Amino acid sequence: MTLIVNGTIVDGTGAPGFGGTVVVDGERITDVLPLSSPLPAGDVETVDAAGCLVTPGFIDCHAHSDAYLIIEPDAPSKISQGVTTEINGQCGGSAAPRYGEARLSSDWASILGERLVWRSLAEYRRELDAAKIALNTVQFIGHNTLRSSVMGYAARPAGSDDVKAMVRLLEKSLDEGGFGLTTGLVYQPGKYSDSEEVTALARATAAKGGFYATHMRSEGDRLLESVDEVVELVRRTGIRAEISHLKTAGRENWRKIDALLEKIENAVADGTLLGCDRYPFCAAGTDLDVVFPDWAGEGGAPEEMKRLLDPALRRRIEQELNASSRDWSTVMIGGVWHPENKAFCGRFVSELTDRPGEFVCEILKRDLCRTGAFFFGMSEDNLTRILSKSWTLPGSDASLRSPSGPLGADHPHPRAYATMPEFYRRLLPLVGRSAAIARMTSQPARRFALKGRGVIEKGAFADIAVWKESDFIAKSTYSEPHRFSGGMRMVMVNGAIPYLNGSFTGRRAGRFLERN
Repeated sequence: MTLIVNGTIVDGTGAPGFGGTVVVDGERITDVLPLSSPLPAGDVETVDAAGCLVTPGFIDCHAHSDAYLIIEPDAPSKISQGVTTEINGQCGGSAAPRYGEARLSSDWASILGERLVWRSLAEYRRELDAAKIALNTVQFIGHNTLRSSVMGYAARPAGSDDVKAMVRLLEKSLDEGGFGLTTGLVYQPGKYSDSEEVTALARATAAKGGFYATHMRSEGDRLLESVDEVVELVRRTGIRAEISHLKTAGRENWRKIDALLEKIENAVADGTLLGCDRYPFCAAGTDLDVVFPDWAGEGGAPEEMKRLLDPALRRRIEQELNASSRDWSTVMIGGVWHPENKAFCGRFVSELTDRPGEFVCEILKRDLCRTGAFFFGMSEDNLTRILSKSWTLPGSDASLRSPSGPLGADHPHPRAYATMPEFYRRLLPLVGRSAAIARMTSQPARRFALKGRGVIEKGAFADIAVWKESDFIAKSTYSEPHRFSGGMRMVMVNGAIPYLNGSFTGRRAGRFLERN
C-alpha cells in the first residue's frame, strides 16, 4: 500500500484543489481521505507531497513513441514531465501492421535494427509486453502503414481490390487491439489516396467502435478545405474523430484563424468532431525532405537517394529548391545521422548558406534522407487562441527521447521533453489551475473513452503525478533539447512508481490499453 500525503489534491475533474491523502493499493486508488481522517496502518510506503500538487498523470493525446518504447521502456522524456499515457500510431504511421513493402520511419528502423521482428499488431504487442514499458500506450493503426503494406508506395489511387485488402488488414489489427485509424494525408503514400479510400477505412473503423485522428491534407494554403473534408468524412461514416495538431501554417495563412475556429466550433457543437490536439510551440517538426518538390519525393527515402545520386536529377532538385518561395530563415536543421552534419543541428538554413538547394541536397544525401527539421511557420497569437478552446487537448507530436543511450544522439524538437509544462504554463492564465489540469487529464480520458483514467477518485487506476507548480517549467530548447523539465517529484503508473525525485526506478507497470 502507498500513501501520498501532505499534498494539494487536484483531482482532474475541474474541482478546486484540497488537502488530503491518496491511498493506493495494487494498481488502483482505494481511497481519497480528507486531512482530518486517520491514515491506514500496516505495511505502507509513504510519499510526502508537501508543497506539491497531486494530480492524475497527464495524457499525451498525440505521440509517436510506438517503436521507441521498445528501445527505452523507461520513456524518460515523457515520464519525467508527468505523462502516464500516450496515444500512439499517429499521422498515418504506426509500428504495426507491417507487411509487403511497408517501411517504418527511417529513425525507428535504424535504431531498432535486429529488434524489428514483428509484422502483425499482435506480435508488436508481445514485444511491448516483453519490454515492460513504464507508461500506458494506446495504439492507433496508420493509413500509410496499411497502404504501403498492400500496394507499396505507388503514386496512384487505390483500386477496389487494394481498398478491400486494406480494410481486411485494418479490421484484423483492430481486433488485435488497435484503437482506431489515423491518416497523414501530406505524407507518402497517403497523399495519393482519394476520399473514397479513406471513407472505406473510416467506415470499417467506425463499425468496430474505433476512433479517427487525422493530419489533414493541408494545414496551410488549403487549410479550410481540408477541415471540410474531415467534417464530410465524419458525416458520411459516423466515426468519432479529431484533428491532429491544429494550426495555421505559413504567415500568409495566419489570417484564416477566424474562419478555422468557426468551422471547428460548429462541428464540435453539433457533435461532428471531438476537437483537436495541439503542442504548445510555434515550430513544427518533421523530416527535412518534405521541402522536396512532389516529383522528387515520390517513393520515400530509397527513391529520393537514387535521385540525389543522379547528377542531372540532383541539379533539377537544387534548382527548384533555389527558385522556390520558401523562407529558409524559418527552416532549422534538427536531428542528423552523419557526423559531418552534426554542426548544423539547431541552426537555420538561411544562416548556413545562400544556396539552399545545394545545401539541403548534400545534407540529405549524407544522412540517407533521414534528416529532421523544425519549421517556424506559426503564429503565437493563433496558438493562444487555439489553446484557449475547451476542445483543444495536449499532444506532443513527438516520440519519447532520452539524454543517453541510443536515443541520446538525436536532436529532437523540445516538445519531446517539454510539452506538458509548456502547455500548462500557457493555459494557466487562460483558464486557471483546475481547468488546465482537467484539460491534461480527465478530458483526454473522456475523449478516448479510457475508463478509470484521468481522475483521482476511489476505484480509478493509480496513474498519478506529484509536482511542484512553481518549478514545473520547460528546460528543453531548440539548441539544447535533451533537458528534462523541472518540478516533477513522483510519477505513478498503475500503482508502480517509475520516477521518483529525479531518478528512474525501473519499477514499470505500463500497459497496452484497449478500447472499452
